[in-house]
Amino acid sequence: MRWQGKIGRKLTGGKLILARGKRKFEIGREQSDTTIGEVRIKKVQVRGGREKVRMLRGNMVAVADPVTGMSKMVKIETAKENRANLHYMRRNILTKGAVIKTEIGDARITNRPGQDGIINAVLLPSE
Repeated sequence: MRWQGKIGRKLTGGKLILARGKRKFEIGREQSDTTIGEVRIKKVQVRGGREKVRMLRGNMVAVADPVTGMSKMVKIETAKENRANLHYMRRNILTKGAVIKTEIGDARITNRPGQDGIINAVLLPSE
C-alpha cells in the first residue's frame, strides 16, 4: 500500500477511510543528506535482512570520462548545481543529478549516494 500522496477523498468525493494503519515496513526514514567531508558511512538494516549503506559524508568520487572511456577517483571540491533543491548547493548536499566541481573538471552525479554508499559521476564537457 502506498502512503505518500494518499488523499483523503475517493474519486467520487466520498471520504476515504483506511482499513488499517501503517505497518513497520511501510514507514519512511529520515534523509541521509550526503555532504562533502571526511568519509562517514552508516549501515541500515532493511526488510528481508539486507543492508543499505548510507553515505553521510564523502570527499572522493569515481569519475567516468565518456570520451576516453576511462574512470578514476578524484577529490570533490564543491557542489556547483543541484536541481533537486536550490538550497542543497549552498549546503554542499550531494544527490543524484547534482553537478560537482572536481580536480579534473565539472561532473554530474549518476547514482544515489544516500542509498548506495559511494559517489559515481560522469565528466561534463568543458565549455
